[in-house]
Amino acid sequence: MKKWILGILLVVAAAAGLFWVTADKEMKALVSNLPTDTNVLFWSIPQRDAAFRTMDRIPVLAKANIIEAGEDVYPMPKGTPLDIGVDVDAYMKHQRTAGLVIIHDGKIRLEKYGLDFNGDGKWTSFSVAKSFSSTLVGAAIKDGYIKSIDDKVSAYIPDLKGSAYDDVSIQQLLTMTSGVKWNEDYGDKKSDVALFNAHKPEPGIDVTVSYMRKLPREAPAGTKWVYKTGETNLIGVLVSSATKKTLSAYLSEKIWAPFGMEQDGSWLLGSTGHEISGCCIQASTRDYARMGLFMLGGGVAGGKSVLPDGWIAAATTKQADIGEVENGYGYQWWTVNDGSYAAQGIFGQGIFIDPKRKLIIASNSNWPQATDRQGGDQAQKRGLFYQQVQQAIDREQAAAAK
Repeated sequence: MKKWILGILLVVAAAAGLFWVTADKEMKALVSNLPTDTNVLFWSIPQRDAAFRTMDRIPVLAKANIIEAGEDVYPMPKGTPLDIGVDVDAYMKHQRTAGLVIIHDGKIRLEKYGLDFNGDGKWTSFSVAKSFSSTLVGAAIKDGYIKSIDDKVSAYIPDLKGSAYDDVSIQQLLTMTSGVKWNEDYGDKKSDVALFNAHKPEPGIDVTVSYMRKLPREAPAGTKWVYKTGETNLIGVLVSSATKKTLSAYLSEKIWAPFGMEQDGSWLLGSTGHEISGCCIQASTRDYARMGLFMLGGGVAGGKSVLPDGWIAAATTKQADIGEVENGYGYQWWTVNDGSYAAQGIFGQGIFIDPKRKLIIASNSNWPQATDRQGGDQAQKRGLFYQQVQQAIDREQAAAAK
């Protein structure tokens, strides 16, 4: 018996040694900082540093579908380095930035990396994925899978019939104005956003649908905006149900491959098999920037218009009042009154798009906290940095006009 046990231990030790020799630096860092909580909201900073670049490689956390890239890569040539007039390294240190790519007029004006990350790596999107998911609604309308954003959500997700979502329209889901009660407090372990992915669904029902259909109504549909990650997950179920395709396959078909993303991406799956559409695409910072170029170019990929006429204009302008004078919410895009808009995710993920200046700022980070509401000023400083980049572009254009 002792020899048998010793043999097993030797095999395990040999396997562990082989793993350590063959594993890349990202996996070694992950093993050294394995999360002890299944909920990412409560991981430590070192755990997040290691995991955010390897989320799709942690099968105990979630499985993932591949978002296949095509053969041709959309070119992003290097332009003249942009003089922003600020200490970018100090800004990145404060933000704990892993990747920062600034595109102006189709050219890379700045590309820098931190946290031992680089341009070949992939970083999690968090809620930046919401803007991808909403864009797939537009593609599904263009393709005839969905008739109109005025359709009821329950027409495409029958398991929502009889719930508070029964009379909610797709448009109200896109703008998060369903009127259904929800708690998005990232610091509260009992909030809806902390609990819903771990929910145990009824047999045969998607985990998000199972959780969301039990929520009560707090306001008439269309009258109150409340940020709800769960509703974007419903959008993913809606698109998959309408198209009969996974979100990953549909995103690859409509945008990722024909537009020319550089690398395959991936999309984490919920416990019942649908992509977590409110979160968790894994992609390079450059490919997040390419999503900005897709939007800036009017939603054309592979020479074909992917979205209905007027979709981008509607999606990226204020559709819902969020209680801020200068900012609003479109179809899962954060809007600014000056015409710029952004996809944003917790812990510092973002794609900022300024059509007027032909400007895109893609960034991946690991802030000390999820948002400024949990302490810190990273979101505020990021907004200031966006303005400083805009001002630098304006100075250049003014000097060129003299």
